[in-house]
Amino acid sequence: MGKDKKKKNKSMKFGTRILISFLAISTIPILMIIFINTMIEFFRMTPYGVKFSEISHMFPELYKWAVEFCVIAIAVLVITSFCINMWIYFGVSGPIGKLRKATKSIRDGNLDFSVDSNQGIQEMNDLFEDFEEMRKRLKESQEEKLNFDSENKELIRNISHDLKTPITAVKGYCEGIMDGVADTPEKMNKYIRTIYNKTNEMDRLINELTYYSKIDTNRMPYTFTKIDVKDYFNDCADELELELERENVRFNYTNELKDNALIIADAEQLRRAIHNIVNNSVKYMDKPERKIELRLKDAGDFVQIEIEDNGKGIAKKDQSRIFDRFYRTDASRNSTRGGSGIGLSIVRKILEDHGGKVWAGGEEGVGTIISFVLRKYQEVTYDE
Repeated sequence: MGKDKKKKNKSMKFGTRILISFLAISTIPILMIIFINTMIEFFRMTPYGVKFSEISHMFPELYKWAVEFCVIAIAVLVITSFCINMWIYFGVSGPIGKLRKATKSIRDGNLDFSVDSNQGIQEMNDLFEDFEEMRKRLKESQEEKLNFDSENKELIRNISHDLKTPITAVKGYCEGIMDGVADTPEKMNKYIRTIYNKTNEMDRLINELTYYSKIDTNRMPYTFTKIDVKDYFNDCADELELELERENVRFNYTNELKDNALIIADAEQLRRAIHNIVNNSVKYMDKPERKIELRLKDAGDFVQIEIEDNGKGIAKKDQSRIFDRFYRTDASRNSTRGGSGIGLSIVRKILEDHGGKVWAGGEEGVGTIISFVLRKYQEVTYDE
């Protein structure tokens, strides 16, 4: 602290520097004239020379003109120096004052302002442009932090809601077993199966949260390999058919690819993306007969995969936003149905990391179509 104070005391204000420079420019010529006059009086110009005081009697007009010229020159020099110093002072002190006010606003946490970069001095203009760019970056960083905090709070709310529902159910069925309510093998089997399903829900939710944390910190491990599209999606379709059958959802799979194709992908992560899409579709189905269709299509250099359901559908205005984290719509992602709100954002992240793209379509009230594309693998050959 002591050293900092000493450094601060040694510094000089800009106005003080201007005053010192003005006094220096004004007084130095006067001192020089007095010094020259003293030297001339002290030394004689020739052995028979005359003193400088005698010149005024020998050449009165010349002496008068010389004196007037010196007075006018000094006056012009003083006035010019004063004007130039004031011009420099106000040209610099004004922008510095604005900059100091802006830094105080940033210090107080206020970033909702802007600074004008047109200050009349090029160096000041450059400084203000850099300052404005810094303010914008700080504001963006502040908004990102607020958004991140808001998303984390939303995630905690969603996770708490999703965990509370199955935990309450598990607790209720366990109490029923302990109280002897499940007094028949059928009831006991039903209670145990329900408990098993609810614990699976909690396990899935925890896994999704863990997976999300890895994606959010870019620590997701990928193992990319060449995958035969037909074989991979045939296996994937078989898995989905068994899972959806337990959910009483009719599943259909069609392969419209003209030729068999290869892709470079992580089989496990791609499967996770597909299952997330299907699970999201099942969650928001509202029709008595529920259906999901998986289609493979040829899109030139890409393979296009479509997953269509006959659920509630998504409004056109919401289709481009359903892959945002925690985004919900009244039509398709009602919060009363639970869900962490990160399933589709995980899908987008996985597919983007694969060099692909995902989007939503369909009609509200009719159903939803989630489509994504993956680039075909092509062998690079070199002509000898």
